[in-house]
Amino acid sequence: MDLKDTVCVVTGAGGGIGAALARGRAARGAAHVVVADLDGDAAANVAQDIAGTGVACDVGHDGAVEDLVAETENRHGRIDLICSNAGILRSDAPGGHVASAPDEDWMECWTVNVMAHVRIARAALPAMLERGSGAFLITVSAAGLLNIINNATYAATKHAALGFAESLAITHGDDGIAVAALCPQAVDTAMARGARQPSGAGVDGIMSAEDVAAAGLDGLEQGRFLILPHPQVREYFQNKAENYDRWVGGMRKFRRSLVS
Repeated sequence: MDLKDTVCVVTGAGGGIGAALARGRAARGAAHVVVADLDGDAAANVAQDIAGTGVACDVGHDGAVEDLVAETENRHGRIDLICSNAGILRSDAPGGHVASAPDEDWMECWTVNVMAHVRIARAALPAMLERGSGAFLITVSAAGLLNIINNATYAATKHAALGFAESLAITHGDDGIAVAALCPQAVDTAMARGARQPSGAGVDGIMSAEDVAAAGLDGLEQGRFLILPHPQVREYFQNKAENYDRWVGGMRKFRRSLVS
């Protein structure tokens, strides 16, 4: 899709990949960028840099997401692109088993890593479908294609997020809705730095948020669904599909190298 002169909403944009996406969209000629984040001050700071609009928004609540979409449509007439980027990481309990994280962590990850994408699509799709155009760039993770060590809550919810992105593309691609799933490995963000346990996600290097955002926007412009900033992920995913049992065995070996 042509990203010039588009009205764009970016969630989780107070820092990290979201802030880089917001700045990248502005640099590529967006008509306006709405920067949304749970931290309203952080959103306002990013928005000030790009002459956008900063909005405090908790994507974990239906009403907040509905207000974000409605206010943007009222002020700017439409939303052309939504970068649904908000996400959280909750590691397994240190020294615990794979289901050791409390229900609170599971539900928080489900709410933000999955339902935030559902909520913003639910709010924005009606107007997009009526126009016959619109786009979603959904930040998932390579963990949604592969997995991640010591982070069962993250792995499970990112798999679900990718499944929703696929459904969105399958169901509404013929309606003029473009969908892309951004699936990086380790990225230099506060979320990654705050992990409680080693995940091994940085085995192929840690990318900057700016490079990941650029890859996402390039892939969207090129009409790709699956965007892999770390090229090694494609090979890993192919290996997984080719021999699932061998892949699981390899991941066990990888985990042993991290916890030994």
